[in-house]
Amino acid sequence: MTTAVTTPRHGDTGGRTAVAARGRQVVKAYGSGETRVVALDHVDVDIARGQFTAIMGPSGSGKSTLMHCLAGLDTVTSGNIYLDDTEITGLKDKKLTQLRRDRIGFIFQAFNLLPTLNALENITLPMDIAGRKPDAAWLNRVVDTVGLSERLKHRPNQLSGGQQQRVAVARALAAQPEIIFGDEPTGNLDSRAGAEVLGFLRRSVDELGQTMVMVTHDPVAASYADRVIFLADGRIVDEMFRPTADAVLDRMKDFDARGRTS
Repeated sequence: MTTAVTTPRHGDTGGRTAVAARGRQVVKAYGSGETRVVALDHVDVDIARGQFTAIMGPSGSGKSTLMHCLAGLDTVTSGNIYLDDTEITGLKDKKLTQLRRDRIGFIFQAFNLLPTLNALENITLPMDIAGRKPDAAWLNRVVDTVGLSERLKHRPNQLSGGQQQRVAVARALAAQPEIIFGDEPTGNLDSRAGAEVLGFLRRSVDELGQTMVMVTHDPVAASYADRVIFLADGRIVDEMFRPTADAVLDRMKDFDARGRTS
């Protein structure tokens, strides 16, 4: 098996890539004794600033756990997680909640929109809760980037699934977070709507300078990323730059073959 590796599309700073988030010797374990299950096994990972990173692996590989730990949604058993230069492991709940609100964006598979609010109100809701006024110029740019200018007054039940996920993408972008995490963000969408949303995620990196991290099982979705990180049994086992859907699929087939012969 040969991994396709080339120069990343973004974030190249003369041979050194700025890091938006990183984990060092991260262990996440559940239970104890004979029932102990290790979801992450001494993982070291850097997430490059201004790039789109996809995390992939077989079911149970630890990909969602890694994203949740990097995003401060889950605690680690041992090791260290940093957002830029801020260590988030060990932060008190209040400080961690504030950090997530102010510096991290999230896009979930289930959209998580409030049905009583229109699209614009859903987009600005996190900032409204935080008592912050959105930057009007940035908000307009985000709305234009995701193609929602004509749908801002519509409530979620008046929008298609793809449009609802675009609202969720705009909500994550509008607060100008340092990094956005997406947990299977196209998992509930058909192929056409999924391609639309992935295109908007790609544009948010290319045109808005966003840092994006996405957990996915879909090789086509992963092909929109600059870099794919592959996990197996709680460890990072490979990475691929400038991925294509076929190259990612071949790599995932290799995991399946190993699983059948182990």
